[in-house]
Amino acid sequence: MSDSHLRGDHGSGSTPPGRPASSGPAGPGRPKDPAKRAAILESARLLFLQHGFDGVSMDQIAAAASVSKLTVYSHFGDKENLFAAAVGSYCELQLPHALFDRASGAPLREHLLEIARAFHAMASSEEAIGALRMLSAPQLADSPVVRTFWEAGPARIHQELAALLKRRAELGELRLDPENAAELARAAGQLLALLKGEPHARRLLGLEGLAAAEVPAHLASAVDVFLRAYASPDQSMRQP
Repeated sequence: MSDSHLRGDHGSGSTPPGRPASSGPAGPGRPKDPAKRAAILESARLLFLQHGFDGVSMDQIAAAASVSKLTVYSHFGDKENLFAAAVGSYCELQLPHALFDRASGAPLREHLLEIARAFHAMASSEEAIGALRMLSAPQLADSPVVRTFWEAGPARIHQELAALLKRRAELGELRLDPENAAELARAAGQLLALLKGEPHARRLLGLEGLAAAEVPAHLASAVDVFLRAYASPDQSMRQP
């Protein structure tokens, strides 16, 4: 991928000739085709990953999805909205909302381990590592595209986890104040950082990460460290 593809400006192809820039999808009209929307998102995800935000035009995405450019604009409004939707849909596929919103009757440690496995699989995937490397390029330091990515992906996962911790704290399972948003956010960030750990940094640098056989122990250790810090006394006594 060339450096010229990684610039943060919207580049050519983000708005068709004669069409004003849009801050969101087009207004109501005929019902949108879910299959076309899914095809557009998949094509956008692959093309953005291969060529960067500025290296991809709406024409290319439309052609890859076998739809018209007007169909792409009808669903997403502009390229930045499409980029955000592609990031969000990938995260939702890997860590669906339902994974965080499961009934609170599930044992806390098992629930956190389930989330940990899904998060690690996504964060250590070639797609996620490639996207982070691409967006860390110096050319994108001041680009709004970086914030768009962060808010559509990592920030959404962080918020979902903080909301889960709030619910568990309300049940008395965690020694966190459920009314203290800053404390909940900090704890959620700490757990995610533990789950990534040194192996994630190694992957970003192109070095070898965890072997598959090492992943379960790494994730269990991260969750247990978190619970030793925050679990209520009765929950702590249930840890292995």
